[in-house]
Amino acid sequence: MDSATANAATGIPEVVLNSSTGPKAMPVIGCGTAADSNATLISAVLEAIKLGYRHFDTAFAYGSEQALGEAIAEALRLGLVGSRDELFITTKLWPSDAHADLVVPALQKSIRALQLEYLDLYLIHWPISVTPGKSAFPFDEQDLMPMDFGSVWAAMEECQRLGLTKSIGVSNFSCKKLENLLSTATIPPSVNQVEMSPVWQQKKLIEFCKPNGIIVSAFSPLGASGSSWGTNHVMENETLKEIAKTRGKTVAQVVSCNFEDCKGPSFNCFWTKI
Repeated sequence: MDSATANAATGIPEVVLNSSTGPKAMPVIGCGTAADSNATLISAVLEAIKLGYRHFDTAFAYGSEQALGEAIAEALRLGLVGSRDELFITTKLWPSDAHADLVVPALQKSIRALQLEYLDLYLIHWPISVTPGKSAFPFDEQDLMPMDFGSVWAAMEECQRLGLTKSIGVSNFSCKKLENLLSTATIPPSVNQVEMSPVWQQKKLIEFCKPNGIIVSAFSPLGASGSSWGTNHVMENETLKEIAKTRGKTVAQVVSCNFEDCKGPSFNCFWTKI
């Protein structure tokens, strides 16, 4: 079964990434992997696959790449998916590796941790660089430095040309920073993943990204209540609660339907501690 057929069977809509290598599409609902423990994550990923999830989002900073790789291997062993090609895996470049000569090695390290041969999507996590080797967050101010967008993005493009990833993109980029990157890019970013929800709709960013063929992917669309950065402004929003009550749905279902109907943004629902 090819990936398109497999994803169609789950009922999750897909979007084709403009700058992708090959025809593979991205499921618009994904599962984030910032879990409390490896055991929790592995169990959560296996359950998510059983429920129909095929898009999993991780990052070096989450410390979850190895556990996600173990979960994928277990899912294949159990026959929960027919092949790795049925899955869409995203990970991210951390600022300490956001230097031209470190990008390819960082991706190769992530691929090894994930026990994969390639990624589906590789994102620059933040539009900054920090001193190499200084990966602990929060960063010390003296380690912060402006990113050389031209050279770092050229290295991201090399990752795609080498077949290490099918698509490349960014995360947490403003319109101005995207404009800077696009001025030298030969392969434009396929995705810009940002925090977006009904109470933070990122309209200006979407208006900029759409004509440039960039999919805006939302993290924390439900507000990430329970996380260090999250709020209950989405789940406790009175307007959303009234809409949900009228339609016989939950607030989360209303938000999901809203994002799926937008045709532009991708809905990337991060797993968070409840």
